[in-house]
This record gives sequence, structure tokens and C-alpha cells, in this order.
Amino acid sequence: MNPTSLLLSALLMSTTAPTLAANATPPDAAKKPHVVKAPHGAQRNDEYYWLRDDTRKNAEMLAYLNAENAYADAVMAPLKPLENALYEEIVGRIKQDDSSVPYRERGFWYYSRFETGQDYPVYARRPGTMDAAEQVLLDVNVMAQGKDYFNVGDWEVSQDNKVLAWAEDAVGRRQYVIRFKNLDTGEVYADEIKGVSPNLVWADDNKTLFYVENDPETLLTVRVKKHVLGTPSSKDVLVYEEKDDSFYMGIDRSRDDKFICIGVESTVSSEMRCAPASNPGKFTVLAPRERDVEYQADHLGDRWVIRTNEGGAANFKLMTAPSGATSRTQWMDWVPHRDDVFIEGFELFDGFTTIAERSDALERLRVLRNDGTEEYVKADEPAYSMGLSVNSEHDTPWLRYSYTSLTTPATTYEVNVLTGERKLLKREPVIGYDPDKYVTERVWATARDGVKVPVSLVYRKGFEKNGKGAMLQYAYGSYGSSTDPRFNGPVVSLLDRGMVYAIAHIRGGQEMGRKWYDDGKLFHKKNTFTDFIDVTDDLVKQGYAAKDRVAAYGGSAGGLLMGAIANMAPDKYRVILSQVPFVDVVTTMLDPTIPLTTNEYDEWGNPEKKEYYDYMLSYSPYDNLSKQAYPAMFVGTGLWDSQVQYWEPAKYVARLRDLDQGQAPVVFRTNMDAGHGGKSGRFRRYRELSEMYAFMLDRLGVPATPVATASK
Repeated sequence: MNPTSLLLSALLMSTTAPTLAANATPPDAAKKPHVVKAPHGAQRNDEYYWLRDDTRKNAEMLAYLNAENAYADAVMAPLKPLENALYEEIVGRIKQDDSSVPYRERGFWYYSRFETGQDYPVYARRPGTMDAAEQVLLDVNVMAQGKDYFNVGDWEVSQDNKVLAWAEDAVGRRQYVIRFKNLDTGEVYADEIKGVSPNLVWADDNKTLFYVENDPETLLTVRVKKHVLGTPSSKDVLVYEEKDDSFYMGIDRSRDDKFICIGVESTVSSEMRCAPASNPGKFTVLAPRERDVEYQADHLGDRWVIRTNEGGAANFKLMTAPSGATSRTQWMDWVPHRDDVFIEGFELFDGFTTIAERSDALERLRVLRNDGTEEYVKADEPAYSMGLSVNSEHDTPWLRYSYTSLTTPATTYEVNVLTGERKLLKREPVIGYDPDKYVTERVWATARDGVKVPVSLVYRKGFEKNGKGAMLQYAYGSYGSSTDPRFNGPVVSLLDRGMVYAIAHIRGGQEMGRKWYDDGKLFHKKNTFTDFIDVTDDLVKQGYAAKDRVAAYGGSAGGLLMGAIANMAPDKYRVILSQVPFVDVVTTMLDPTIPLTTNEYDEWGNPEKKEYYDYMLSYSPYDNLSKQAYPAMFVGTGLWDSQVQYWEPAKYVARLRDLDQGQAPVVFRTNMDAGHGGKSGRFRRYRELSEMYAFMLDRLGVPATPVATASK
């Protein structure tokens, strides 16, 4: 055994006693009877329903959240040195004066950059060449001064390169305000549009901006409007209104800039309507919506290229249609459907098309040339993430793509599809990190129904699969969102302390194709939870972790996963980390006034129908809390979260405190000035993460000193 391996084994065996403060008393929320009724007659008592306050001003509610924060402060106080050490490590790996890879568009090179010590990006451009003088578009550091939260969600430059429009959010609730700036003079116009989504498109006249207006209560994207510079927003013209509140909506320009398109989509259906960008008066439907038919189209040259599941193509196929097409009868098959390959997207170029695919739970890029020849972009690791990068121009043989893995920092390449020449444009600098010291693996765990679940793993060299180690297992598993094995800088601090990090690619995501998603939603949702538990069992059996040294982590719908496994298998996890968790499934889905609820019916089911109500109730974490010993938990939320409202985790923790028969601590942290994504700024979120990691390391008995430091 080499010295590093001996040292690592010693560190893993020398677990320390938990150091959390033991004398703090958690707050006890008042119980107030409240009956939640369903249309079919079912009733449930929700004694903590009163914690919901849409205005965020109720004094009793705020007092409870503040009391929980005070309790968290007291409990975590002894771990402050570890939290600070983790924060310094994580931030210390970040190159503070970093910049993005520039891309060229209409004669300008666009990029973003960070300055040392600053939390927010600077968006800038240079005319003609990167050697030209820089023109700052937006310095978000200046814009965010004096604000607890600030985010620029989208920005677009007019077609003549002279006017900038951007959408900003100073609350964290994802209700944006659009503003405008003259790029020749620097003047910020008086025009202001409130209550919108961060999605902007200019018309060719350089004075008309199309945008998406939100419903002020549900925050659903409901209307497309157009604003003419210099006119009051109250005079903005309605272009399109979506009446079906199960659909999301967005706008975009086609690849060749000929069309402006409005796209609407639900979980199971979609529709596009487009108008000439030169004269966007009438928007014509490309193909009328139909349940269980999804499509997304883009235009280049004289045709549309359409990604669709039409005709039972569950993993999607590509079709083409003439520019004037108005129905699916005009679509023609191009790239056929395959049972073993999921088509995720595509990018059109003059001489070729690049298709983003998934097979065997890995991403691939297929280059299909106009002459019919094709090839795949190569990858060198067993588990990785590869995808299309910013390809702003279509008249080029160069394809830009991103590549990363659990050991390889984010990398941008471009490859010439004619010559095969490949250029490394940038690899994210990670200060002090040596990829040769770490190992990534792809293994397959067996679920209880025999299905093989892919798992991506990473650990530091010298780790032994002897069943004594500590492991953090992460997953999401909803909405068909795939969790790819990307480089995660903060996780390095865990690996350097001897831990294993595992990503469970469970059903509910789309890593293994559309069926993988379908088998993890609606009446199959419990597969998501049991897959996660079965992955844990399999990894423990293989020796990646001790059975009493496993931590689990998930956020949002992944927080639902955390709540479910805590109820179903509390003895398998020493600690559970849950951020902005969706844990009150039935009550939330019964209330269409809550933002985003109606869009979710085809994901979770509509509990107004008894069969869905009963199934959702059988796994809803809040409703299934019981008198048993729960693992240690760290639960986080944001007061202004618009996706998972703060009261869900607040109610969950209050009821958990009533029923928990164990002695493990439960910490509940509310960011009083943040939304779904936590506090803004690139460093603030690492402070929050460091606190959560400190809690986990303490409960797992992982040494505070990294292996690399201890070995010096």
C-alpha cells in the first residue's frame, strides 16, 4: 500500500465525535387547525398551514423563521472554523479575474468577465477583433450596489448593434424589469417594463422589442407583447396570449434570423408560431398543438428542421419542412427515431448539422454533413458531459462544444468538421487542482425491479473500497432533467478529505432516453425514490462507503426526493441535505394560484382527480412524516422563492420536529433576501454551501483537515 493510501485509510478510521452545540433548543411553531379540502371530498388537517403568507409580512411567521435561523446559528457555532476553512478552500480555487470564451456576432466579439473580489460579471464587447478597445455593456457589480439580491436574466443587442435591452431582478422572485441603453452614447432610456420573464427579442427595425409578460400571481408566462422605444409600456401591444395555463411560453429568433418565433410547451405538447423578423405582424402556426406531440423547430436556408416525437418517436427524430409549412402533413422524415438513442437537440450550420444525443447515459455530438457523411465528436473518459457551446454564426466549418467530467474542469473546444483540426479554446482554471490525483468511474447499480441504474463516481487516488469510507450521493430525477457528470469545484474539498461523491442517474431524468423519464413521473414516481435507495445499497455493498457514513443531497424536486427517502429509509442515511425542497406535494398541487402549479399536472398529476390525489399522498414527504428516528438534516430555503415557496420546508421542519423520535439535529436555514437559487453573487452561495458541508462532515465524522494538507 502506498503512503497516500495508508494516510487516507487512517484518516477515514479516525472519525471524530460530533461537535455541534448541544445546548440549543429548537423553536416550537404554534399549531393551528386548518382543513385542506380536495374537490372529490378528501380532507386533511394541516396544523402549520398558517405559515403560508404570500405577502411575506406576517409577524408571527417571520418570527418563527428568524427563530429557526437563530437556532441554526447556535447549533452551527462550533463548526464556524470548519465552515470558514471550506469557504476559503472553495473560493481559493476560483480564478477571480476570469473571463468567458468570446464569440463573434454581427461584427462584434462578446464576452463576460469577472474582476478580482467582485461578485458579479461585467458584460462587454469589442468591435472587429479582440485587440480593439473594450466597450462595457453592463457592469453588474455597479448595478447591484446596495442590493441584497440582483440578477441580470437576459440581455440582447438590437440588430444594428446600437441599443441594449436587458432584464433585471432585484428581489429573487423572478419577476424581471426590462431597461434599455444606447450603446453609442451610454444613455439609459426612461423606458421601463415590469413583471416580465427574462426573454427578449428585437425586431429588425431596431426599435421594437418582443417580450413575455408574467401573471403577477402565478408567475406563469401568459402574454407576448411588443414595446416600441420611446413609448410608455402601458401602450405596449398584445401579440399573443396563452389561455391554457398548463403551458410555458418563450420567444426566440431563428438560426438564420429570418423569423421571430413564439413557442409554447407543456409536459406533453408544444406549438410554435412565427413571423418574419423584418415585418413581424402576423404570427403563423407552424403546426397546431396536439396532446402527446412535442416539437421544436429552427430555420436555416429554405427549410425548417424539426425535432419531434411525432408518430410515436419516443426518443425523438428530426424532420424537415418548407419555409411556408403550416401543418404536420408537410413534414418529411430526415433523421429517424432509434430506441437506443435519445435526440436531445441540434444546431444548424450551412454545411452540416450537429445533433446532441444520449445513449448509455452519456452525451454525444453527431456531426451530419450535407453530403451524408457523419462522425461523432470524441471523448476520452468513461463518464463525462459533452454539449453544444455558443455557436453564434452558421456560416462556418467550426463547431464549438463544451466538455467536462467529474475530474476535468469545464472545457471549450472547437473542431473543424472539414479538416478534423481541434482547438482548445479554454479550460476553466482551478487554482491548486491536479486532475491526475482523482479518479472517475461509471458503474451500474441494480434497482429492486432489476433495472440497471447508471452511477457516476469520483474520489481521490488512494481511496480503498473497504466499506469504511464516507460518501455523498446526489440526484435530481424529475422533469426529464438529466444530471450529467460535470466538474464540481466545491466537491474537491470533500474528495480531499477522503470522501466519495456519487451521482445517481435515477429514473425521472432523461439520461437513458424518454422512457427513463416516463418511468419516473406520474404513477411511476416512486421509482425515482427507490432507485436512489437501491443505488445507496449497491454502492455500500461494493465497498464505496460504510453503511452508517452515507449522506444524501438534493434540491427543489431533488428535495422531494430527499424527503421521500427520509420517510422510506431513514436508517440508510446518516445525514440528509435538502435545499428549497418540494415537500408538500398534494397541498401545493391543489392550489392553482401558486406559481407554476398548473404547468406541473403532467409531471406529478392533478390531485383534483382522486386517483392522482391518492398516489401523490402516498409519497408526499410532509404528509408521510411519522413517529420514527430520522437522520440529521440540513434544510435550506429562500423567503422569496417563487418555484418552491418557503412555507413548504418551513411546515415540513415544524412537523418533523413534532414526530422525530431520534436525537440527530435538524437545522433549518432561511435566506431572508433570496429566492430559488439562493443569494446572488458568485461567492455568496459558497458561504451557504460551506455551512451545509460543515454540518455534513461533522455528522459523518470526516476529519476537518484535507488529506493533501495532512500529508505535508
